[in-house]
Amino acid sequence: MYSFVQMGLLNRIGRGKFIIGEGKNFIPEVSPKMKAINSRLKKKFPYLKFCIWNTSALNEFMIHQPGRFYLLIEVEKEATQSIFYFLKEAKHSVFIDPTSDLLEKYLPSEKESLIIRSLVSEAPLQNIKGINTASLEKMLVDVFCDDVIFSAQQGNEMRTLFKEALNKYSVNKNRMLRYADRRRKKESFTKYLNSISNLRQQK
Repeated sequence: MYSFVQMGLLNRIGRGKFIIGEGKNFIPEVSPKMKAINSRLKKKFPYLKFCIWNTSALNEFMIHQPGRFYLLIEVEKEATQSIFYFLKEAKHSVFIDPTSDLLEKYLPSEKESLIIRSLVSEAPLQNIKGINTASLEKMLVDVFCDDVIFSAQQGNEMRTLFKEALNKYSVNKNRMLRYADRRRKKESFTKYLNSISNLRQQK
């Protein structure tokens, strides 16, 4: 199996699980704004672990395209306030863990706002051009677990999103389940994955 993986004939998607072919990894776009914020945070907080990603990365898998996006900055819990004030001083439109009410009523009408969230330990990340950003596994679990930030991706849209992502890219199921477990949603997330799998098999 190891030789087949190295040759590109098989692609590992989990412990003891493979798909035929080399597979295609999801690499989200890194915008100039993400680069600029990443650079500022690294300079000001050189030892801080954080992750930056934009909800616009999900549009590739959606039918209905949201008109507003959030640039998510996930940091260690004890650093959220420090990051908030640092970015606020830099004149960014930034919020910490906004409620659905805040998102509906008080977020500015601008296309992209910054949201600070706590980074879940052992979250599956990937490094793109020197920036720690979310892996596809993390994005899918986050969409499932958070219906406030990802309100535009719920319901039938979420089902479409999952099916498109799983069909188009290599996804490590074990990696997703470990992260869902860290978010205390493993059981319900597993059931949802199984329902998506059943739908795909019926077609």
